[in-house]
Amino acid sequence: MIGVEEIKKKALSKYTTFLESVVNNENIFPLIISGNKKPSKSTKEFDREIRELLSNSKEQKGYGFTIAYETRKSKILGTQSFPSKFSFESEIDYLKFLNKTKEVALFREIKKETFTEFSELKTWMLKYPKKIISNKENWDAILKVCRYFKKNPIPNLYVRELPIQVHTKFIERHKGIIKDLLDILIEDYVNFDASKFEERFNLKFSEPLIRFRVLDSKISEKVFSGISDLSIPVSQFRSLKLKIKRIIIVENKVNLYNILTLPNTENTIVIFGKGYSVSNLKNIEWFNDKEILYWGDIDAQGFEILSQVRSYYPQVQSVLMDTNTFTKFYENDLGTISLVKNELNLTKEEGLLYNRLKAENLRLEQEKIPHGYVINFFNNL
Repeated sequence: MIGVEEIKKKALSKYTTFLESVVNNENIFPLIISGNKKPSKSTKEFDREIRELLSNSKEQKGYGFTIAYETRKSKILGTQSFPSKFSFESEIDYLKFLNKTKEVALFREIKKETFTEFSELKTWMLKYPKKIISNKENWDAILKVCRYFKKNPIPNLYVRELPIQVHTKFIERHKGIIKDLLDILIEDYVNFDASKFEERFNLKFSEPLIRFRVLDSKISEKVFSGISDLSIPVSQFRSLKLKIKRIIIVENKVNLYNILTLPNTENTIVIFGKGYSVSNLKNIEWFNDKEILYWGDIDAQGFEILSQVRSYYPQVQSVLMDTNTFTKFYENDLGTISLVKNELNLTKEEGLLYNRLKAENLRLEQEKIPHGYVINFFNNL
């Protein structure tokens, strides 16, 4: 037979529905819990379960569930009145049973205050009432943040510079719920393509740096006052629009240093891609008409990163990532097992080598290729 704990579990499963009814000013009572369950196998056990149900019922406690019975015959118990359903006749009965009275009172206060200022959040509150419950102790501070952004949708400040009377780390710790609300409240000003909170809501942030070397001394002198090795924020790098012809992207620092020893090379820059951080190079418009070369490790991950770069710029060509180079310099090193299953954006030859490297977990790191061989290769491009 169903017990008190199972009744509570089923009642809790309806809590979200109840909170939705509060948002909508609806009455969902009486709330019915089904009691259809096989009876106990002994009279003694049946009597014990009935006593437990009665002692926790509204009849005994003054609140909680009311028991409805149906009379039927059982082979073991004979003709008995079996509990058939349990109903919470009122909100008071339901909330006192679940010990949620104070929580719901606070939920109603939050709803009233929020609707008064931000009626456009009703649909969201109806859909995510449990998010409100999870953040109930912080709701006043959350509304302070909402008020500020509603008046200042383009702050252009760092998060901790915002003149909001909340803890300095409050926004950083509650970005998820604040993002949900601001997406609605300042919809016309949200950068929906940006996943980073600061970028999404027009805040300053510490950007990743792009390190690159200008191999053409004339461009270095003309644009950067003779400085050839630079690291600048992504947004500034995007705005450079350098008048060059060729971009070389290398995966790690060792090969960045290798290429730095190249003699003056016209209309060319080399960029340190930092492995998977190469994602920082996407959406750079002035890359679109440039020749782009990618040089990574000859292992599964190297080709996966190559595929990633090629998804940004289809014209990307790999260099020093071929079977001949691998065969010539491979030193029996093992790589990192790849779990990638999707098809990569590789040429036929690259794909064949990738499949072998992945299947056998092989690796030739860039730095294992002799410096002289590298310099000779790039000098003859």
